Amino acid sequence: MRQTPILLATNNPDKQLALRQLVEGLPLAPVTPDQIGLEINPGEDGETHLEVARDKAIQWSQASSTLAIASDGGLVLPILGGRWESLYTHRFAGAPADGQARIGRLLELMRPYQGADRQASWVEALAIAHKGRLLVSWELGGATGVIAREAPELPPDDSGFWVFSVWEFPQFGKRYNQLSTAELESLDDHWINLRGLVRRYLHNHFVTTSA
Repeated sequence: MRQTPILLATNNPDKQLALRQLVEGLPLAPVTPDQIGLEINPGEDGETHLEVARDKAIQWSQASSTLAIASDGGLVLPILGGRWESLYTHRFAGAPADGQARIGRLLELMRPYQGADRQASWVEALAIAHKGRLLVSWELGGATGVIAREAPELPPDDSGFWVFSVWEFPQFGKRYNQLSTAELESLDDHWINLRGLVRRYLHNHFVTTSA
């Protein structure tokens, strides 16, 4: 039986890996834009993460004429109020900034705050579209930790996941990118919960019914 292709709708290799893990084990055929010769760069003009994720999924699925899965997320920092917008997590330090520069700027912003005032959480939206038509979308919050006081020992990558190296969970003595699957599950992690939603939807609508 021919497997239904599903586009991992991003040009970011780290995000492609994260999206691939959501559909891993299903009888679908994940492909990247490079693998099918697709070169587009959808804008991020929505007013919410959900709008951005939906727009990405629709544009990618229309360009590829196939099923596409896309996401958009950001860091939530209540103490900063209007000085912080989760939508701009990747761009808040300016377009030329790399992961290390973003971390430096974030730690500078959080320097005046102590204890619970350093609380941080994450919001992630995810959407699936097919040939330009939105099929389903979700937006979930996840675990709550704190922003570490110091930068990681190793330089972070320049992907959207640079935040995870300074998002700390004192109960485990670890930062987000060091947590085990069991620890993530105990924190009601957004990505693990999204994986369950994605797999149930795709199984019901594209695995058992597609030829």
